[in-house]
Amino acid sequence: MSTFLQSFLDPKKNFLARMHMKAVSTRLRRYGLRYDDTYDQYYHMDIKEALNRLPREVVDARNQRLKRAMDLSMKHEYLPEDLQAVQTPFRSYLQEMLALVERERKEREALGALPLYQRTLP
Repeated sequence: MSTFLQSFLDPKKNFLARMHMKAVSTRLRRYGLRYDDTYDQYYHMDIKEALNRLPREVVDARNQRLKRAMDLSMKHEYLPEDLQAVQTPFRSYLQEMLALVERERKEREALGALPLYQRTLP
């Protein structure tokens, strides 16, 4: 990626990127979510594989956050202010594993091997 584009997307250097990051952070804190919780395992098979490789406790915590967020959304409520203050929306738990899965997939494609998983219709 070009340095101009990197500087444009970096919240430390660009005011608009900083405003966007703050708005996303506020919305995620309201429901107690992390940014990685917004990835849909049915959208991309790499995400599903990365979630399968994570420890069970991490996946259970993710599912609990998603259930709580759906419950709060259905009730048209937000988390209490004291709980919103301790939320960490940009603490990543999925990015490293997702990068590893994508690297392995690209390596398999480069070697001409069959993919580990294929999308099937439900």
